[in-house]
Amino acid sequence: MSILARRRPGSSLRRDVRQVARGWRWGHRPLVPRSVEPPAIEPRDFPTAWARTPAGTVARAALQRFALQPLIRFETAPRIAGLDVLEGLEPPVIFVANHSSHLDAPLVLTSLPKRWRARTATGAAADYFFDRWVRATATALVFNAFPVERSGSKGRTTALARDLLAEGWNLLVFPEGTRSRDGWVHDFRLGAARLACEEGVPVVPVALRGSYQAMPRGAAWVTKGRPPVRVRFGKPVRPEPGEAPAAFNERVRAALAAGLDEEATTWWEATRRAARGEAPQIGGPQGARWRRTWEASRPLERGGKVFR
Repeated sequence: MSILARRRPGSSLRRDVRQVARGWRWGHRPLVPRSVEPPAIEPRDFPTAWARTPAGTVARAALQRFALQPLIRFETAPRIAGLDVLEGLEPPVIFVANHSSHLDAPLVLTSLPKRWRARTATGAAADYFFDRWVRATATALVFNAFPVERSGSKGRTTALARDLLAEGWNLLVFPEGTRSRDGWVHDFRLGAARLACEEGVPVVPVALRGSYQAMPRGAAWVTKGRPPVRVRFGKPVRPEPGEAPAAFNERVRAALAAGLDEEATTWWEATRRAARGEAPQIGGPQGARWRRTWEASRPLERGGKVFR
């Protein structure tokens, strides 16, 4: 009888189990030795204070008035509402907007009155807008942008934003963290809400409609035909004493949802729905991404007419 025939039943299984046990990472240690792991790369600092000097402020005002604003008006057909909420409001404030297009920041900035636009700094993704010095320089100058770390080193972003508020600068931020892939509003990160609660500054929600249809993520330029876009400023939302950032964040998102609903319908309809707790879900319908994208791509309507 061969050796295989004389082997006791289950011996092969036990041997396999022991083999697996010896190779299992019981301590969950990395397979790659630490000595050969690449060193952690610290995010590079890109100074932006120069863009807020008197010379930078004058240059930016000229670029925004004679280049950026005419370009936005030439390529799109914007309609701006709610600027009266800024009357009697003293800076600094935090402007919070939904984000689905590279048009969003230019739309908000060029919609603001000159006095507010001149004192507003824009949060921009550090890994995208500040990865190359040419793009970083242009972004800092034209939009008065400061880098926002989307992963890691967020403490530096918070410290810089806090310093800007202390110096009287308004902030324009997009709490979704990145442009929406399907055109709908996604969850808000807590950074802006926490900053507002800690510093005691009001948040002005800015509802944007049409920017996704005009220039969705991945598009190189604005759609032809001057697509309509809507910018609606909502009433300031103020943090209450002792309010948790998460709770305040939900109130800000609800205020932005009310602005989107009002822009899509009427003030009266949106107010009634909000009072009944029936405001539409700005996160969009459930389902496959293609259907959500298709729903978000519907042309805007105004006065019973569909803009195509």
